[in-house]
Amino acid sequence: MTDFNDQELSTLSPIDGSIVATRAYPPSLAHLDQVVNDAHSAHLAWRTESLEHRKHLVHRAVDHLASRALELAPELTTQMGRPARYAPAEFATFKDRAVWLLEHADDALKDEHVDEGRPEGFKRIIRRAPVGVCLLVGAWNFPYMIQVNALIPALVAGNSVLLKPSPQTPLVAERIQESFEAAGIPRGLIQTLHLNPPQTDHLVAHPLVPFVSFTGSVQNGKRVEKTAALAAADAQGPAVFKSVGLELGGKDAAYVREDSDPAYAAENIVDGAMFNSGQSCCGIERVYVHEAVYDRFVEEVVKVVKGYKLGDPREQETTLGPVVSLRSAATIREHIAEAVSKGAKALIPESDFPEAKEGTTYVAPQVLVNVTHEMKVMSEETFGPVFGIMKVKDDAEALALINDSRYGLTSSIWTRSEEAYLNLVDEIETGTVFMNRCDYLDPALPWTGYKESGRGISLSRYGYDAVTKAKSLHIRPL
Repeated sequence: MTDFNDQELSTLSPIDGSIVATRAYPPSLAHLDQVVNDAHSAHLAWRTESLEHRKHLVHRAVDHLASRALELAPELTTQMGRPARYAPAEFATFKDRAVWLLEHADDALKDEHVDEGRPEGFKRIIRRAPVGVCLLVGAWNFPYMIQVNALIPALVAGNSVLLKPSPQTPLVAERIQESFEAAGIPRGLIQTLHLNPPQTDHLVAHPLVPFVSFTGSVQNGKRVEKTAALAAADAQGPAVFKSVGLELGGKDAAYVREDSDPAYAAENIVDGAMFNSGQSCCGIERVYVHEAVYDRFVEEVVKVVKGYKLGDPREQETTLGPVVSLRSAATIREHIAEAVSKGAKALIPESDFPEAKEGTTYVAPQVLVNVTHEMKVMSEETFGPVFGIMKVKDDAEALALINDSRYGLTSSIWTRSEEAYLNLVDEIETGTVFMNRCDYLDPALPWTGYKESGRGISLSRYGYDAVTKAKSLHIRPL
């Protein structure tokens, strides 16, 4: 939860509504222009450093931040409400992703010599060059993990970075900057900016900011895309055509096939739906189950969900904390109520979770059956600890329902048959298709969304392409 005015933001903890942090916005657009100029100057110097030196300093910064996990985890819990028992793991994942990206930087950024079909006497080389100043607009739900996806490739490739954190987790970018400065990163290379929407627009449109990475809602992602496009269309001087990476929402589906292990699928799907109070872009929100295993699966799901402990996330026994805001809680409850009013059946008595009270951020986990795609809980992003289950008769029906969405981030198939999985993969309209797992990002694989779930790629070796531009070297020695 955040309170805005023209001069500052105040971050309110979802735990109890207390003020976590207050930050002033930059005093003027001229001030922002100077920040960008400083970042551009830092980039020009940084790009001349060797790749090995850049990797060394970035690795040192990553180690520094990871070493502060136990110190910073309570701060993360206070800002966005994740249970304390899970918060330290985000720093381990931050490091794991960063290390993978560092270890594969040489391969991603090396010169590519094109010898096939080369005319005699010529040399052809493809080189990757840094783009310049990168604006990274972060999200609050996994703020360290999300930021690393573009941050590490951007810096390692020779760019400078402007971090614009979510107003819900303003301290995260500050802590990242602290660790990079402690590691010896040059001044101006990484800067944190707390911005209101018009100021964010100004940076997105700035001619010295050629790349923008945005993680957040579809609505705000469209705003970033439009602002970047209009900046080139309306430019008074030379146009700067920007590259924009968008990591947006999802309504991710799981399909439990007839040959699955229903108990295993139930345990993992519930975790994929409930972890972080259901506030994961790739969390499970829709489940389709073959009629042969439907009853067993539903029985196992209810058993697992009833084992959660909703409460104050600062207490170690809590496994389900509050959602991020009162507005989010109201949306989740409205989706559940609308589904029930249209014939859905709620399987989890709210009385099992007495901490869940109307008008608070504490929402009881819920599982709905007898749902249809005419209900918001099966069609709109709910972003909370709730999912619906539908019975299907075969793969074809499941496939049609999975694809019946304007989102396309991830999906998962639960089966003992890799052949059956592979037969379905090419027809599924999502950027990632899991088999027997969900709600996970592997740094070795491209992270990308179809449809309204985004555009561009982060992670994997291809994540470096977003923060670099190709330069062709065509050489004819004399």
